[in-house]
Amino acid sequence: MTDPIRPARPTVAITRRLLPETEARIAELYDASFNPGDRPMDRAALAAAMADVDVLVPTVTDEIDSALIAAAGPRLKLIANFGNGVDHIDLAAARARGIIVTNTPGVLTEDTADMTMALILSVPRRLAEGEKLVRSGQWDGWSPTGMLGHRIGGKTLGIIGMGRIGQAIARRARGFGLAIHYHNRNRLPKVIEDELGATYHADLDVMLGQIDIISVNCPHTPATHHLLDERRLALLQRHVYLINIARGEIVDEAALIHALETGRIAGAGLDVFEHEPAVDARLLGLANVVLLPHMGSATFEGRAAMGARVIANIRAWWDGHRPPDQVLEGWA
Repeated sequence: MTDPIRPARPTVAITRRLLPETEARIAELYDASFNPGDRPMDRAALAAAMADVDVLVPTVTDEIDSALIAAAGPRLKLIANFGNGVDHIDLAAARARGIIVTNTPGVLTEDTADMTMALILSVPRRLAEGEKLVRSGQWDGWSPTGMLGHRIGGKTLGIIGMGRIGQAIARRARGFGLAIHYHNRNRLPKVIEDELGATYHADLDVMLGQIDIISVNCPHTPATHHLLDERRLALLQRHVYLINIARGEIVDEAALIHALETGRIAGAGLDVFEHEPAVDARLLGLANVVLLPHMGSATFEGRAAMGARVIANIRAWWDGHRPPDQVLEGWA
């Protein structure tokens, strides 16, 4: 009995619209199917997409759980995620089925750090409130006590998660005169700490009591789910601003809203939400919160680079090589 002849090109299913140039290149290289409506696929559509393809290209809006992976067709051997975070993919189930998972690390670092820095500036200085005031037509001119906020120079920034993005934020923040403290699963080498002027805290609780601004930049894993819960939010001083551009599930959103409503903390800048795209109505009514639609990495350059990484991972895998961005066991 002879093995079936291997097709010349893999069959690839892409779950969301990508940049036109990325889609054109994928269509040129592979037998590809796209999602022209660009709406998140429901479970039935995802199951159908995974039934008879070699490669699935999902995004953060696709929940690829163990049941979907177990029901996937035998041809599916690569999930080439369009994005860095893979908490929406059951990695253990994929490994059990012999399915490789890749992501697109690195290319989003600078864009995400820029947006984090923008929130660090905008929340204490009340930029969103000021913009709304001008648009409302109710601004009656400058006054000595109008729209007062807080300077960030001389304050202490606490970074949770000191990977590529956390380090990029620290470099930017130093330029604004912020002192850098951080909590990470592993301590950075001393040479990097010295470069960033960063103080390490093995105990997150200790760091939370010492900072003025907290930036959440760790991956969402079972260990970091609700990492900032009611107890930990209570450790923050009342003047603290919380910035989250990582994943909404890392912060207990109900506890955060209570802290904001009661003045337990001063404000927040959120690019992600625990149940997105749903946003709690109570957040919408708070003046001390800046809300963004998960746009931290949303640049033309970043999206093009993400597409290029997806293509490179598919090409390496199809050519019989280990994909450069394979997500290995123990990823976090």
